[in-house]
Amino acid sequence: MMNIRNFDLNLLVIFDALMRERNVSRVADQLALSQPAISNALNRLRSLLDDQLLIRTAQGMQPTALALSLEGPIRQAIQQIETTLSGGHQFDPQSSRRRFRIATTDYAELALMPRLLAYMRTTAPGIEFDILDLPPDTPTKALEDGNLDLCIGRFGELPPRIRRTGFLKEDLVVAYDPQQLDLTSGLDLERFLGLRHIWVSGGQHRGVVDMWLDDNNLEREIVLVTPNYLGATHLIIGNDMVVVLPKRMADQYAGLLPIALASLPLPIPPFDVDIITSSLRGDDLALEWLISTLQQEFTAI
Repeated sequence: MMNIRNFDLNLLVIFDALMRERNVSRVADQLALSQPAISNALNRLRSLLDDQLLIRTAQGMQPTALALSLEGPIRQAIQQIETTLSGGHQFDPQSSRRRFRIATTDYAELALMPRLLAYMRTTAPGIEFDILDLPPDTPTKALEDGNLDLCIGRFGELPPRIRRTGFLKEDLVVAYDPQQLDLTSGLDLERFLGLRHIWVSGGQHRGVVDMWLDDNNLEREIVLVTPNYLGATHLIIGNDMVVVLPKRMADQYAGLLPIALASLPLPIPPFDVDIITSSLRGDDLALEWLISTLQQEFTAI
């Protein structure tokens, strides 16, 4: 059994940074240390834990099974220490060097991140973000062990210990190429069902449009399923296909691409875009600050 008194806890900070970056030179720059110092720390960890931890491959440094099992608990422990040393009841965004890991779809990435980064530039210049793809199933374990800080998206029933925070309400519109389709006179349900559709899964097993159609014994022709909105929007250009998009994103695309928008001819109310995180992270003041900031500064966009 390892004696913690003989363990250099600074090695855990380096391990956490290596697991995030998978690159010795980037970690050296991030921690203001030399590359040999980072390599030496990794070798010490390998010796102490009797495991290679990170292995050099043609695809970069890849973690071992042990490294992956240690990543979440060590990251959570470091965050808890930081909270404790800050007095447990304060957080200073101006001086924070926190890096948040957020899982979301490209909807939130496009609609929110440009404005969020601009806001952080003056309010919290040291804070950084990693954006990851939102999986179809709630990533409960990743949220609880600290591999993810929060997720932004549309969620159904949530597992225990996952906390939901209301964020945005979003409408849906239909995007199309006006050179291929003429929908200027309006789009009714019959015409909508007769069109060829692209469905953006967006981290979901089933979309709200198809759930409504199922409830009403109707169906549409989906010729392509894609995980992201950006690809779908480009694919309709030059094709007689349509894609249903969140309005905030569609409005941005309509200003950049040769597409037009039509109202969705289905009585679907605005859907909720929520923030979810682990209820075990309630004492993480930096995370609570980020969630509060998102709610206060970005719900009006």
